Amino acid sequence: MSMRLQIWLIFLAPPVFLAALYLLGLSIPVPHLGRDYVVRVALPEAGDPVGLPTIHGPPDRSRPLVVIDPGHGGKDPGASVEGYREKDIALALAMALRDRLVADGGVRVALTREDDRFLVLDERPEIARRLDADLFVSIHADSAGEASRASGASIYTLSARASSEAAARFAERENEADRVNGVRIEGQDADVSAILVELSQRRVQEASAEFAGLIVREGEGELVFHPRPRRSAALAVLRAPDVPAVLYEAGFITNPEDARRLASPEARERFAGVMARAIRIYFARQAGT
Repeated sequence: MSMRLQIWLIFLAPPVFLAALYLLGLSIPVPHLGRDYVVRVALPEAGDPVGLPTIHGPPDRSRPLVVIDPGHGGKDPGASVEGYREKDIALALAMALRDRLVADGGVRVALTREDDRFLVLDERPEIARRLDADLFVSIHADSAGEASRASGASIYTLSARASSEAAARFAERENEADRVNGVRIEGQDADVSAILVELSQRRVQEASAEFAGLIVREGEGELVFHPRPRRSAALAVLRAPDVPAVLYEAGFITNPEDARRLASPEARERFAGVMARAIRIYFARQAGT
């Protein structure tokens, strides 16, 4: 189609469309100049959560809440190798863990996504914060170069430097908030708020490290771990300053053996069993029982 014809179509299409409507006896209501119009939009009731996932498990709000975050999703497949997609593996593992926790009872659980939808990276920990979660677990599958034979699961916590930087940014952004992780920061100046939030973040990081250690301990002999399973990094998804959080790399999708294992129902059940035990032990320790 020539450029000239395309231009003519752009200008001719609207009047041709209106003429067709007229011949068919149809009309398009057009507001008259000088009249006032009111647009009414239905809003949720005050206090209703907006855009938050369903919480599964007991309705008792005193029960601990874990938010599970299946990595990637929607237009972001993550690592993809020979028919295996990271977003599918992460979601299947997350749903297996959710089902195990709900079946065992006593723990509330929510998923940042329960289907193949896309979430902005910063939305994931923010969901945990808005739900007032007690623990945040992000699930991924690692990748390496084609020649690499890297294998096994790893557990990441936020590095100390990234933790301090995140705390400082959060204090600056949330200086008018009431409290963070039980630490009152309302009315404090920026420097005091930053110190209080950083102290809170240190406690959160200690709790995150404790939970990571429980995963390794409970998974010994049942899960395949990387030779160096405990790691720390400046991962954005772990930067909520008041929710203990880990990122679990379930294995290397670029390793065919790992990929087949991660996609199998048996491996999902083993993962769910190990992680559910670690979560329950963690919450029991936090409760002092």
